[in-house]
Amino acid sequence: MFSFHKKPRLLASACCGVILASMPILGAAEPAGHYGYGEPATDEQIAAWDIDVRPDGKGLPDGSGTVDEGMAVYETHCSSCHGAFGEGMGRYPKLAGGEGSLTEDRPEKTVGSYWPYASTLWDYIHRAMPFFAPQSLTDDQVYALTAYVLNLNYIVEADFVANKETLPQVEMPNHDGFTWEDPRPVVNNERCMENCKEEVTVSDSAAGKNLTPSTTGPLDEGITE
Repeated sequence: MFSFHKKPRLLASACCGVILASMPILGAAEPAGHYGYGEPATDEQIAAWDIDVRPDGKGLPDGSGTVDEGMAVYETHCSSCHGAFGEGMGRYPKLAGGEGSLTEDRPEKTVGSYWPYASTLWDYIHRAMPFFAPQSLTDDQVYALTAYVLNLNYIVEADFVANKETLPQVEMPNHDGFTWEDPRPVVNNERCMENCKEEVTVSDSAAGKNLTPSTTGPLDEGITE
């Protein structure tokens, strides 16, 4: 016997049937991603994320900047943190100096004393600087800042022009100071089951291998601004 209150239930069942029947068609319209869901990234989406710059300069954009142009950009956006000459302010790190200090107890790891590649400097500024407004500078401003900071460290002359051709050719003072061997200790030794050592001693540490970062600003010298 027909009942009026059953109509909505019948209508809902019919709608669900239509939706379920159409799901394979909808699924076939968009290809599944690598793990069976999502969708493949487009070339444009990948390009937006692929912003890394390599030591050989691959990834550097067109554009250029001089040391003089970089000084103006530096005074506007950088000197309040890094000092007028890259000497550092408060907890903000030094950018220049520190030559020959890497073997000391408190090494000063600056662009001139520590960084192995000039193109990495461009990459870092482009990604993270200025501290309060990262990625707000144009490519030309980043090139100019890179040229200026290199000049602060006496790595390039005052007439140097930074661009994607010249930066990979800059030889950094600490270029040969890096070794690419994995310094981490082997931790997959077999468990000792007999005649084992009665006492275990720590013979080395990350701090002993100079693997932990240290501050390099004036704070190290007792200045607490």
